[in-house]
Amino acid sequence: MSERSALRSRLEALFRELVKFGAVGGAGVVVNFAVFNLVRQMTEVPVVRASIIATVVATGTNYLGYRYFTYRDRDKQGRTKELTLFLLFSAVGLVIENGLLYVATYGFHWDSPLQSNVFKFVGIGMATLFRFWSYRTWVFRTLPAREAVETAESFLADGPQHPRSASRK
Repeated sequence: MSERSALRSRLEALFRELVKFGAVGGAGVVVNFAVFNLVRQMTEVPVVRASIIATVVATGTNYLGYRYFTYRDRDKQGRTKELTLFLLFSAVGLVIENGLLYVATYGFHWDSPLQSNVFKFVGIGMATLFRFWSYRTWVFRTLPAREAVETAESFLADGPQHPRSASRK
């Protein structure tokens, strides 16, 4: 494989990962805003606390999406460590997301529903950049190459045979 096609292959894989991450994250944003606005409208919970509640609910749904959709092909050993790291990096993301909302609300008194939603959205965007990097680097690690090949070979051996793969044996 040439360097150019190897680079193209890596870029295509990164693009697929970004699309999957975005799909799960997009669903998480919908959950986050729905919970945030419901809590704000139905209770007297202060804005930043409502946002933290929403972020925690969205984090739970996102873990399931990332583990079983975006990163389903990644290393599945050490789930306790994976979940611990996910929660740790999610907590940092929560601080980034809600720290911006806190500064806007209590530092600048920008606390109308529209302003709160705008700053929550910007905070989610900033936190998402951090989460993407940390999740793919530390939480959902790629399988070592040898283990990935063995996993693929066992999948092919157990799965239905494609006519071309059967003729190669």
